[in-house]
Amino acid sequence: MNRSSQIFRGVAAALIASFAAAESASACTGIMLKNADGTFVHGRTVEFGIPLQMDYAVVPRGYEFVGQTPLGSGKTWTSKYGAAGAIVFGNLGIMDGINEKGLAVGAFYFPTEAKYTPTTPENRAKSFSAVDFSNWILTSFANVDEVRTAIESGEAVVAPTLLPGWPQQVQPFHWIVYDKSGKALVIEPIDGKLVLSDNPLGVFTNSPTFDWHMTNLRNYIALNPRDVPPIKVDGTTFQSFGMGNGMLGLPGDFTPPSRFVRAAVFSSTAYKAPDSQKGIFSGFHILNNFDIPHGVARVKEDGQDSADETLLTTMRDPQNLRLYFKTHADQTVRVVDLNKFDLDAKVVKEISTEGEQTVLDVSGNAQSFKRQANAE
Repeated sequence: MNRSSQIFRGVAAALIASFAAAESASACTGIMLKNADGTFVHGRTVEFGIPLQMDYAVVPRGYEFVGQTPLGSGKTWTSKYGAAGAIVFGNLGIMDGINEKGLAVGAFYFPTEAKYTPTTPENRAKSFSAVDFSNWILTSFANVDEVRTAIESGEAVVAPTLLPGWPQQVQPFHWIVYDKSGKALVIEPIDGKLVLSDNPLGVFTNSPTFDWHMTNLRNYIALNPRDVPPIKVDGTTFQSFGMGNGMLGLPGDFTPPSRFVRAAVFSSTAYKAPDSQKGIFSGFHILNNFDIPHGVARVKEDGQDSADETLLTTMRDPQNLRLYFKTHADQTVRVVDLNKFDLDAKVVKEISTEGEQTVLDVSGNAQSFKRQANAE
């Protein structure tokens, strides 16, 4: 091997290692489904390379918030709408949830791309952390159009703020917002500005930027849910080995571009469920395809292996204001129903996600076998 080849391979290996390290931190995948009755449901997986202390919180109307910046306290606001969703490390910032109007937001990792706006004395009153940002959206707006108007008018600045409990580097996020009409909006902090993009598919992953993912889909327009029929070449018939050959070439790895393609294909080809209740479980079945077995996606940092795993999977029903979730430790589907809380209460309610998987023993259901008569 010549010297230039060695240098190239060394640089390539370093780049791959650094990219892998960034990507190993989080590999979340989001989808949206339209049901036969015209309703929508949406959901996502949550992956991370370290354990995340996740709980659900219910925030009432009229609750006062103070955003955090590198300079201290920033934007203040009072919740207009009650909301429920996932909080991390005990910090009251809903990073994934739904409000009483059916607006939902999800924060997704955005490594190598996110660049927030530095806090200055001039913008401090509008600034807050990435966690505060998703919380502000959820407690302040009723639909996607309102969110777009507020951001375009400069009401919010996302600051590069260290987050309590998280690794002490500025955590990179971008966001997707859904409303009950099926509109979806992507918000990405790029070069210090919040870039907005309509998301007609409602699918979402991580880096690169959303527009890159949409362009990349053009590489896969030949994929088809219908099987390819046999072909005859010079009198010889060639037939596929089995079902699914129309999807030959669908990427199966765990990188964000591949997961984005699979999410787009699976959600767009799924048969419509009759209503949102059935759509919730259709969504869980699709998201099961994005489970990351612990150990298959890992990186070594400071001599220690760090591996992604699917910590939580959630589906949201914006019509009935319900959040469904299951965890790595407990695959039982649980629900948080926003309708069952007093949204004019003065206190925040918290719900633990802890639990251990139970096994249902059906041995006692055994019955005597009834032999069927031979049909001759």
